[in-house]
Amino acid sequence: MYVRDFLVCVAATTASAMPAMGQTPPAAGPVGSETHSAASIPDFTRTWTHPSFPWFEPPASGPGPITNLSRWEGQGPSGAGGSLALPPSKVGISNYDQLVGDYNSPILLPWAADVVRRFGEMSLAGITFPNPSNQCWPSPMPFIYKLQSMQMIQQADKVTILYGGYNNEVRRIRLNQAHPSPLNPSWRGDSVGHYEGDTLVIDTVGVKTDRKYAMIDLFGTPYTDKLHIVERYRLRDYDDVKDALERSNKENWLFQGDAWSRHRNGKFLQVHVTIEDEGVFTTPWTATLTYAPADEIAIGVCAENRNEYYNDKEADVPRAEGPDF
Repeated sequence: MYVRDFLVCVAATTASAMPAMGQTPPAAGPVGSETHSAASIPDFTRTWTHPSFPWFEPPASGPGPITNLSRWEGQGPSGAGGSLALPPSKVGISNYDQLVGDYNSPILLPWAADVVRRFGEMSLAGITFPNPSNQCWPSPMPFIYKLQSMQMIQQADKVTILYGGYNNEVRRIRLNQAHPSPLNPSWRGDSVGHYEGDTLVIDTVGVKTDRKYAMIDLFGTPYTDKLHIVERYRLRDYDDVKDALERSNKENWLFQGDAWSRHRNGKFLQVHVTIEDEGVFTTPWTATLTYAPADEIAIGVCAENRNEYYNDKEADVPRAEGPDF
């Protein structure tokens, strides 16, 4: 049985080796941030990967992300083209072939729980419901984390994140600036950042809601214009991240197997995410996502092959009736 969330894509790879960008001291940041010399800024510039679906590592305690009610008994085989195809159970990892979000989660407001429940019922009926991934639409935050490889490029006034996988997308984070007012919503929202010691803090608001497939995860969890995301990126040693990886191993499908142990003597990039949306959630919640070093970013142009092999029809790829510039 094939994983039905992927489109067959025309894919290639490109080497990730890029020259390090010059790092000069940034201007003083917003209130509460620090002024840094170039030498004190952590160097995140390289390619990273997180081969796990769904992607979040649940927190050790406190409110966390929506999880899957349908479970496999164990990890699936290596490779994104297959799955265990076992009957759903109450134990084991998230069943990637049945995406049934926990609509009973206390973090969901009733209307949002109903949305998640309806998507789950479709999945249980064998229907692959559309999402930004399988329809080739731009990914909102934090759905964009589904793109498992990324490259972070640091410059004095901005950070650029290149994502690769089934599609290729770009985030641009302005450093030491405020969100504009009024704010014009966009596909991935408006992101501003600053450094706090060894941590890059990114604040995102203004994620576009007037769009198709407006969801923050694979379970169809909706969001509103009140969505607010804070990311805190740090370089960590293996011993610092192994607890989060253990939680991931119990929850997520590692479609490429263990991608972390062979890098245990190096550095990992871990992002701690805090998400709040008072239109959807009863409380803010947190999670982590750990990236291991990678050699390249996959280039996927999913719109070049629109066939949904799992139901033999064309995907609803974005179409322009006229120029939008």
